[in-house]
Amino acid sequence: MDRPDKPEYVPGHGLLAGRTAVVTAAAGAGIGGATARRLLEEGARVVIGDAHTRRLKEAETRLAAEFGPDRVAGRPCDVTEETDVGALLDLAQERHGRLDILVNNAGLGGTAELTDMTDEQWDTVLDVTLGGTFRCTRAALRRMKAAHGGVIVNNASVLGWRAQAGQAHYAAAKAGVMALTRCAAVEAAAYGVRVNAVAPSLAMHPHLVKVTTPEVLAELTAREAFGRYAEPWEVANVIVFLASGYSSYMTGEIVPVSCRHP
Repeated sequence: MDRPDKPEYVPGHGLLAGRTAVVTAAAGAGIGGATARRLLEEGARVVIGDAHTRRLKEAETRLAAEFGPDRVAGRPCDVTEETDVGALLDLAQERHGRLDILVNNAGLGGTAELTDMTDEQWDTVLDVTLGGTFRCTRAALRRMKAAHGGVIVNNASVLGWRAQAGQAHYAAAKAGVMALTRCAAVEAAAYGVRVNAVAPSLAMHPHLVKVTTPEVLAELTAREAFGRYAEPWEVANVIVFLASGYSSYMTGEIVPVSCRHP
């Protein structure tokens, strides 16, 4: 059976013109980097954060050269540190006077069988992936509630629903992100703030290649209905939708970005 080709890249349509967005873990070629670019293509001003200072500066320089230095700013941010989180969000408000969108993309994975997993491995993945999303969401909600508006989009994973060997810590963290999304949405609704999440299945990027064997990647790819993995920008497109007015009546939802066979 022939598989469809990869779709053509979708051009921007100004969906987020005049908005200010913050994206965590936005350096590099993964979903965060693709999301920062898509937000800019849709007209937003973007502040990016990442724990990798060199890659962050490279990403900031590259995006500023393409979209203009007045629309791109970056700041190192370790989402396990509350002061870093606050400073990143403050930068958006200092430069642009507002914070409209937060994309919680920061996360950490790894592979370890449960019986071999150390407390340190468990704690580290949970602290970055779930704890980081909590800290950023808490800080953003405090600002957005005061402004009576805003959108938060969290990056979860289909592993929050599905089981996969060696992924107990990551799956638990992403299931927690889903629950956090729903609870935050209920609390924020009265202030006009929406909170949703995407749940990608298999989006290919360099980090995934480093931490996953070719055999596992081939097996996961074969399970996808299209017979291919998602491009990071395809996930970013759904994040843009959730950040835009097209999803104005959606909150507390987890949107799967996958085409996996049952």
